[in-house]
Amino acid sequence: MTDSFSDTFLTDYDYTLPPERIARFPLVERSASRLLYLPGTGEPSDLQIKDLPSLLQSGDVLVVNDTRVIKARLRGRRESGGSVEILVERIESSTQALVHLKVSNKPKPGARFYFGSDGALVVTYQERQDALFRCDFSQPVTAALDQFGELPIPPYFERAAEQVDETRYQTVFHDPTKAASVAAPTAGLHLDAPLLASLEEKGVKLAKVTLHVGAGTFQPVRSEDIRQHQMHSEWADVPAETVHMIEAAKAQGRQVIAVGTTATRALESAAAMHGGQLAAWSGETQIFIYPGFTFRVIDRLLTNFHLPQSSLLMLVSALAGRERIMAAYQHAIAAEYRFFSYGDAMLIDRV
Repeated sequence: MTDSFSDTFLTDYDYTLPPERIARFPLVERSASRLLYLPGTGEPSDLQIKDLPSLLQSGDVLVVNDTRVIKARLRGRRESGGSVEILVERIESSTQALVHLKVSNKPKPGARFYFGSDGALVVTYQERQDALFRCDFSQPVTAALDQFGELPIPPYFERAAEQVDETRYQTVFHDPTKAASVAAPTAGLHLDAPLLASLEEKGVKLAKVTLHVGAGTFQPVRSEDIRQHQMHSEWADVPAETVHMIEAAKAQGRQVIAVGTTATRALESAAAMHGGQLAAWSGETQIFIYPGFTFRVIDRLLTNFHLPQSSLLMLVSALAGRERIMAAYQHAIAAEYRFFSYGDAMLIDRV
């Protein structure tokens, strides 16, 4: 890598994106996205996501995040009649959750909020936990969100969730029983059944991990020295079957390609928890990956284009070098790639 361990200033990860480059709606076809390939050496190549099988080899392992996005946003009213908005961050029990709360005045413990046209869902604020609020639900949380909630699409879409988001803000390989994310693992949104079939025909193996994405994924890093940044906690699971697939691939000299930063963080967390050696693991992770990080598991990363000054931009910079990533982003802007969750993709080789 050409970058040094001193790439720790927040301003080093800033760039200017023309607003028209933000993809606010998905393409008609998932696999119609463009793909910017950034090899280990040399210049980036302008390709299509359908070219992905030609860039991989038989025996390579593609690791996806099988979490499902929940309808985590609730809009309702207070007892006083004022409006309230809740974003569920984590379901703690069948009728209790930690939430982000948007209200005009700070509520007191015991305050009630009502959702649905007849106020059928009552949410009672119990206590504060750091930046979150612990609340009790009058109905099972999961069922209540399905009935009254909205998909929490990113704020930079600058629109409300629509019918198209019901399917397109979910991956085709999500596990319905793992409904706990408040944002999609967006790199996986490019993969549809025909593309997955092409990868299988090539001999590429598909492995799964789980990381339930929290709302903090949209938060910028605010510390001028990025080493002072504290990542939010997310739950992850790396099953034994995935570990065995990766071990077999590496023994044969094949590569591990993470689909998205969430799959990357799950895999590298599992290795970090076992002294750098990948092993089956599940638990909470606050892993923060930035230049200077030593990757233990992944060789390549399929990912989207990330927000300026975000921890995700720092993660991809750790993989390929900050200067190369920032230059690739400038290339993508000039070539009119689509950015962020519904945008185009990058395939990045580890340097």
